[in-house]
Amino acid sequence: MKKITTETAKEHNHDDDDNHNHDGILGKNTELYFAILSGVTLITGFLIQKFSELSESVPFVLYILSYIFGGYFTLKEAITKITKGEFEIDFLMLVAAAGAAYLGEWAEGALLLFLFSLGHALENYAMGKAKKSIAALTDLAPKTALLKKDGDTVEVGIEELKVGDIIVVRPNSKISADGVIVKGNSSVDQSPITGESVPVDKLPIEYPEKEYTSKSDIPDENRVFSGTINGNNTLELKVIKEAKDSTLNRLVTMVQEAQDQKSPTQLLTDKFERYYVPAVIILVIALNFAFLLIDETWSESLYRSLAVLVAASPCALAISTPSAVLSGVARAARGGVLIKGGRPLEDLGELTALAFDKTGTLTEGKPKLTDIESFGNIGHKELLEIAVAVEELSDHPLAKAVVRDGSKKLGKDIKIPDADDLEAVQGKGIKANYQGNTIYIGNLELFEDIHNGVPSEVSEKVRRLEGEGKTTMLIKRDDEFIGMLGLMDTPREKAKETLAQLKEIGIKKMIMLTGDNQKVADAVAREIGITEALGSLLPEEKVEAIKKLAQQENKLAMIGDGVNDAPAMANSTVGIAMGAAGSDVALETADIALMADKLETLPFAIGLSRKSKSVIKQNLWVSLGVVALLIPATIMSWASIGIAVAIHEGSTLIVVINALRLLGYKNR
Repeated sequence: MKKITTETAKEHNHDDDDNHNHDGILGKNTELYFAILSGVTLITGFLIQKFSELSESVPFVLYILSYIFGGYFTLKEAITKITKGEFEIDFLMLVAAAGAAYLGEWAEGALLLFLFSLGHALENYAMGKAKKSIAALTDLAPKTALLKKDGDTVEVGIEELKVGDIIVVRPNSKISADGVIVKGNSSVDQSPITGESVPVDKLPIEYPEKEYTSKSDIPDENRVFSGTINGNNTLELKVIKEAKDSTLNRLVTMVQEAQDQKSPTQLLTDKFERYYVPAVIILVIALNFAFLLIDETWSESLYRSLAVLVAASPCALAISTPSAVLSGVARAARGGVLIKGGRPLEDLGELTALAFDKTGTLTEGKPKLTDIESFGNIGHKELLEIAVAVEELSDHPLAKAVVRDGSKKLGKDIKIPDADDLEAVQGKGIKANYQGNTIYIGNLELFEDIHNGVPSEVSEKVRRLEGEGKTTMLIKRDDEFIGMLGLMDTPREKAKETLAQLKEIGIKKMIMLTGDNQKVADAVAREIGITEALGSLLPEEKVEAIKKLAQQENKLAMIGDGVNDAPAMANSTVGIAMGAAGSDVALETADIALMADKLETLPFAIGLSRKSKSVIKQNLWVSLGVVALLIPATIMSWASIGIAVAIHEGSTLIVVINALRLLGYKNR
């Protein structure tokens, strides 16, 4: 796996070769206008020559004009490439047109340049549509923001915003910066960044005065991204990233770099062209001497060689793969999936196995209160009140989960008396006073060290919950065990459904890799339908598991959070990061990033990849098939230069239009 950098992109950047400036005196569509003028002068000259008694000089002048209009941009690009020592399609077309003129076939030479320039102009216009899908990302963020300053609100450019500034976002307007909500409630449309189709409810953060940075652990409901769209209420945000570092800006940069990362198929066609073009030139030169072997004039041999030159030019082949890759990457970005180039785009569709991290990928990534069991005469409500009161004094993640979920279950109207005198026992539990009683909450080890240990029937209940992969918290009031709580990092809501979809589309093997104990791994696996779960793994052991799976399967992906799973991702065919919109590291690490923290976008990404691969194959068959048919046809003089040009340029447009179909791809 290769981290994309600006330098890396520059190594592969072929913008100078393929994306020339086609502007001119007639504006940005000058090339298209010149091609049309070339056609008009060609047709006019042909009609005058055939049906008029005017002087021969009139159609001749019109053909010359057709050459000028049709050959201007072709000559411009050929000169650019020749100065770099490259002799490619543009050069071959000019040689063919010059040869036709030398033979006195001005109409055919003009037709060649007209159709070639028209095809080139339409190709650039069509390709521009794909690039607009990417360029549209840059227009998502507004250019200004409403900054709160000295009690007033002033409009400033987004480049002036600093981390810690407070900005106001009006209803139904775009959000100007990555930030944390400090005031107001609203629903935010995050689809431009994450691809989520439903607006997400946002709330103010609990401690607005705290310093927040891009690496802060900010809950999703409190964080917003630049370029997303506010709902019906006013929000106030604290800026956590400057404009140049915003998630949107990084996304735009990476998508633009991604289109320059060549796919395996494109690298193969580039290698093919390096040998193919010299072979064509040798064939064309040899055909010039056909008159020595067969009964024809040298002029006829020259015409045949020029026709073969036109037929063999790999126009469609050169554009077939990059057009599909560009369209695929653009469509994925619109769907909330960042694919960093052609290689991962193609590889994704060939996956046969997936390895998942558990925490935060297959599960929510935070413990939830799943079981409440009371002993004796105490009820669930009283047990929860005791647990919430005591755990409010602790800052342990499990304590926070008990307070959060327990309070929800009790309801907002319940007022719980405060506990005090907290005493923590490291790694085992806590002790506190509550309404005159001593309360102990912890694991079995805590109670084995105090009083008379744990009764066997209580131990059995604890073991039962732990056997289900849950963390248990036993609760004792003075000398009596009154109940226990079970907590678990629960599976994502759509994890089971998503895994079922992946099986349906042909993923043969799906395994889970986790640092949690094997019981927890097995419990989660049973619930969501994972066939194999490997627990208690260190990062290096995850790498070994990936290597072992790679020996069994042809192509596999590692899906994780992009941080502690980076080594395993690096050893897989494709590294896929979850929730990359909220993680700088995930954006940098993975080959593919699911911008929203949603596993269900994975089948869409794989489906799009397979469709892209299919389109690339179709384009290659069309482009190579046309060349394979036209070369023999022109050698045998069955097709003239005009017919060869028409078929050739038609095939180029077909492959581009076929690639553009990917922009409308829908996950079925």
